[in-house]
Amino acid sequence: MASVCGGSLALMDAGVPVNATAAGVAIGLITRYDSTKNNIEDYRILTDLLGIEDYMGDMDFKIAGTKKGVTALQADVKIPGLPLKIVMEAIQKAAEAKSKIIGLMHECIDKPRTEKKENWPVYEKLEVEAHKRTRLLGVGGINLKKIVCRNRCSDECLLSVSQIDDTTFQIFAPSQFAMDEAQEIINKLLSTEKTPELEFGGIYNATIVELRDIGVMVAHPSALGLEVGQDLQIKYFGRDPVSGLMRLSRKVLQGAPR
Repeated sequence: MASVCGGSLALMDAGVPVNATAAGVAIGLITRYDSTKNNIEDYRILTDLLGIEDYMGDMDFKIAGTKKGVTALQADVKIPGLPLKIVMEAIQKAAEAKSKIIGLMHECIDKPRTEKKENWPVYEKLEVEAHKRTRLLGVGGINLKKIVCRNRCSDECLLSVSQIDDTTFQIFAPSQFAMDEAQEIINKLLSTEKTPELEFGGIYNATIVELRDIGVMVAHPSALGLEVGQDLQIKYFGRDPVSGLMRLSRKVLQGAPR
């Protein structure tokens, strides 16, 4: 039943708002049993029994709860039956022991912790615009791997970054220090290039920096007489909702061909 006590203490130490402290105790029973008369001639009740007492004894009765009541109980009985007197006595001793254990627990901590501990694990959500995902991930996820490996402890990765949807990531860190370190790296990755503030439907002057086959659907870019470094006028139509890339058009400004 130590797991009940330890679990309750751990929850309060972690700041979990539990309603009350819970503790557990195991009650054992040793009898001198007359099998011919199906009668218990003598008995002793053991409080907080050990393994050998459980093995040699005639009952293993576990009870857990708060000071106000019982939350769980379980019993293994190895003799044909128990008189109500022994059952009531076992419950009484269990209640007394449970209250004493809770008192000892309260000497350590008596309510959920409210102040934040430095070594508490933390998690945060990170919103990343679609066109910045590649900067965060890197080729083959190399950037995320670097962030995780900076917080590696032995062979276990304590920090993790997982993607929830197209623009939302979740960061889990073993401490606030590790979280701050990871966020500093992420901020550097996402701020390496300044994103221009463009107005939907606005017309801007742009400079060609690269020509690709996918730049024109019907003819090769060279057929239009375009070259790197050339200035031209384009219209901005926001970003693609899937890829996050800018949607720019030069054709809409040229009008219909005559």
